[in-house]
Amino acid sequence: MKALFKTKPRTPAYLVRQTRDLLIYLSGCSDRDTKRELKMAELSKLIWELKLILYGSGENEPVAEACAELTQEFFKENTLRLLIIFLRKMNLEARRDATQVVANLQRQQVKSRLIASDYLEANLDLMELLISGYEDLDIALHYGGMLKECIRHQSIARHVLESQQMRKFFDYIQIPNFDVAADATATFKELLTRHKSTVAEFLKWNYDWFFAEYNTKLLESENYVTRRQGVKLLAEILLDRSNCAVMVRYVSSKDNMRILMNLLREPSKTIQIEAFHVFKLFVANKNKPDDIINILVANRTKLLFFFSNFKIDGGIISFCLELRPCWQLGLSLIQVCLIAENEGFEEDKAHVVKEIAELQPK
Repeated sequence: MKALFKTKPRTPAYLVRQTRDLLIYLSGCSDRDTKRELKMAELSKLIWELKLILYGSGENEPVAEACAELTQEFFKENTLRLLIIFLRKMNLEARRDATQVVANLQRQQVKSRLIASDYLEANLDLMELLISGYEDLDIALHYGGMLKECIRHQSIARHVLESQQMRKFFDYIQIPNFDVAADATATFKELLTRHKSTVAEFLKWNYDWFFAEYNTKLLESENYVTRRQGVKLLAEILLDRSNCAVMVRYVSSKDNMRILMNLLREPSKTIQIEAFHVFKLFVANKNKPDDIINILVANRTKLLFFFSNFKIDGGIISFCLELRPCWQLGLSLIQVCLIAENEGFEEDKAHVVKEIAELQPK
């Protein structure tokens, strides 16, 4: 008799529908609703179950068929929109689970298609909602986590880059809350490094306003962390082969070079080294404009004196450079990389010094 009344297992599609129904109900009920607390607890449990299907447990790997069924139902209607909008009303644990669910769904394929990308392309306003989440400290990290996964889709990243929302990142990066600022910086970097062709196209058509903001708000920021991260990312952007045309344009500006020369004078060795990786591009440019040549010549004595004392810190590096092979010293991989970095740095510095010393005024 017990077998006749055995409860039927809850399918992934059923769990998603239940989640969607609860989100609709809770979005419309008042805080005085006597069932609200009970329904909130039920919603939290459902989201946890969805996460369990997508990620598996400690003992069981996720089942591909179940993940596909869950994904298909999730994007059939507006479950994602409801979840994002209602996130701020959930408790912390439910927010974390919901963030993980949304993140995982961006990678799930149904019949070899990333249907999350299709859904987002039809609901691009959700990107604006996620980006503006950085203005709310309670949900900033959760929205930021979702956003970083959504821009894994090239079409979505392109939309964000070309939207007015892109300008907001220059302010979000400088939010006083360190964790939120760091997350916004990570998203900003992801947007500017993941999809090479899209980034190159964006920088080509948005060069003027983008680098005007970049120089003023990041490289000349009063915040040390902002300047350090800004110049490091700038080096990564300009040294990427896909951004060659943008790099040539950037290093042909005397105003840009003055900013980098000021960063070389920073008390922070870290900023100095990151600034050097950009400054060397100005010097290495075979078609340097006359005004840049004249600035370098006018400052030749100071620059050569500066570079004569400019070294990467680290006693272990200078010690290990005199000994070979590295692995016989029992060095870690990080230490070996530092040695290689130091050798490359010294070689680059020698080229910069030679080039500056031989320049003739125009």
